[in-house]
Amino acid sequence: MALRDWPIKHKLTAILLLISGLVLLLTSAAFVTYQVVTFRQTTRNNLSTRAQILAANSTAALAFANEADAREILSALKADPHLVAAALYDKDGHLFATYPAGLAAAALPPAPQADGYRFQPGRLIGFEPVAQGANDRLGTLYLESDTEAVYDSLRLSGIIAVLVMGVALLAAYFLAAALQGRISEPILALAGTAAAVSERQDYSVRAAKLGADELGVLTDAFNQMLGRIEEQERTLRSYATELEQRVAERTQELEKRAAELQAANSELDAFAYSVSHDLRAPLRSIDGFSQVLLEDYAARLDDAGRDSLHRVRAASQRMATLIDDLLKLARVTRAEMRTEPVNLSRMAQEIVLDIQRATPDRQVDIAITPGLETWGDSRLLRVALDNLLRNSWKYTGKQTQPRIEFTAVDENGGRVFAIKDNGAGFDMQYADKLFGVFQRLHSAAEFEGTGVGLATVRRIINRHGGRIWAEGTVGQGATFFFTL
Repeated sequence: MALRDWPIKHKLTAILLLISGLVLLLTSAAFVTYQVVTFRQTTRNNLSTRAQILAANSTAALAFANEADAREILSALKADPHLVAAALYDKDGHLFATYPAGLAAAALPPAPQADGYRFQPGRLIGFEPVAQGANDRLGTLYLESDTEAVYDSLRLSGIIAVLVMGVALLAAYFLAAALQGRISEPILALAGTAAAVSERQDYSVRAAKLGADELGVLTDAFNQMLGRIEEQERTLRSYATELEQRVAERTQELEKRAAELQAANSELDAFAYSVSHDLRAPLRSIDGFSQVLLEDYAARLDDAGRDSLHRVRAASQRMATLIDDLLKLARVTRAEMRTEPVNLSRMAQEIVLDIQRATPDRQVDIAITPGLETWGDSRLLRVALDNLLRNSWKYTGKQTQPRIEFTAVDENGGRVFAIKDNGAGFDMQYADKLFGVFQRLHSAAEFEGTGVGLATVRRIINRHGGRIWAEGTVGQGATFFFTL
């Protein structure tokens, strides 16, 4: 488990122990260092004092070249077990006497070195002048001592430091375990309160305040925050209850309106069917009897009579066409949507072929972009495309070089389809009237039609969740855009 995931009790204890251990370690290191330095200095001073005494006692032996006295003086060093070697050199630097007796000359410096005392690896050596008076130097005393006493002192100091650290850390641990509760308890109380609030969503819970320090201030702030949240929650619940009531009321109203609208639509559909059915029979009779009169009694009628009968027949046929268009518009509104992949390019080509078969004498330049595909109801989209293409075919009838294009462009993350022609066009100030039922911008004498086709197209596009609009210029053509 990472340190950041430890419980706060363990973190506080670990921090206290770490600080205590670091302080004790630095203190122990300073103590041991001081002990070693002090003991080395003491050892060197002791060796210097002993050398000065021996040098003073050795002046007569060197002055009279009494080797036996010199060995006897050096033999007094056996009382110190740490002195491992000693020697006297005459004033010419020749070895005069050694300690212990029989010590090999190779174990000693071949000649005296500079006066003074210095530590070497595992040894402390010193050269002390043997002089009679201030300026009469008789020789040099050499002493060599091991440093076991220094190492013994170092080991003893280390053992003492380790014991002190162990005892101090143990005491610090128990003290930290006893005192960390004073800090961790308020924090744990806050954490427990936060967990209870989160689990039960009960903002009436409050954390216990255990002191007036910073943690006490934090506890007060936390409790105040819980109080504000509790008040806001009550307000939100009140608003939610009121909103639910309003939604329920609006839902009932919408359901009532929907039922009324459904009933009205059903009545309208029944009315439209009844009217269209009842109107067709008399229209057929009018057209039929008018044709009989023209065929059987044309010779008895003058030109005005025959012209009137032709007008009657044209009006009845136009009325029949209008009834058929209204029925198509009603069916488009009621038809159930069946979404599937639709190839609009192929569909447009099939529609154009049908139009060309019906009017083979017209030559129109048709450009259909291949691969225009979408999702939608193929039956309804065929009706929409048929109306738009026939519309362009009709309004290019007076052009010497008529042209119709069916393309698409990607715009704002979606696809916009366009049917463009170079026909009669229209004035943009009347563009909002194009898609209304029975709305026409050209007279029936100029271009035939009932004014229902574009209204049917708009309903189909709306049912596909898209929109349709048009742009045009009088005498220069029009472009119909739609999205799905």
